[in-house]
Amino acid sequence: MIVETATPDDLAKLLAFREEAASWLTTLGTDQWRRPYPADKLLATIESGVVFMVRDGAATAATITLTPEAEDGLWTDQELSEPSMFVNKLTVARTHAGQDLGGRLLDWAGDRAFRSGATWLRLDAWTTNAALQRYYLQHGFNHVRTVTEGGAVNGGPRVSGWLAQRPARAVRDQEFSDLTRPVNLLPPAGRP
Repeated sequence: MIVETATPDDLAKLLAFREEAASWLTTLGTDQWRRPYPADKLLATIESGVVFMVRDGAATAATITLTPEAEDGLWTDQELSEPSMFVNKLTVARTHAGQDLGGRLLDWAGDRAFRSGATWLRLDAWTTNAALQRYYLQHGFNHVRTVTEGGAVNGGPRVSGWLAQRPARAVRDQEFSDLTRPVNLLPPAGRP
């Protein structure tokens, strides 16, 4: 499997991924992702170079957004002063479910965060999705707090405010062929 940076041509696939995930999540009894995500906002995220696709041959197996930008209103100024990368929209195609691809992609993200100079890999998860929260805890994240004030990126009240983090760390035997460009969060030595 390879990881590559998404392009605008991936927009339809990403929107379909989210719709597929929302349908699956509904069968699990959660309302996560029922509200459509605005295509223009997703396209802007793609164009910023922080959306990544996992390809398994001709199939798209998963996607993850990994950014140094935190969503407004979630993290404190003290937390934001610590170099961090933030995971968003981690989605695995149902065709690749049950293989811990999401967990392996979190390890890839933690390695990328570490190599960029980040101390933390952080995320916000759906506030009412206890199964998702357990998943992240099982993958080494620690719950920081739950934020319910504020609005959602796609309108309405905040619904994704369960905050968690784990230290960014190198992964020795990365299984993905990484075709992405490196990111450096920290200024070069000797520069402010």
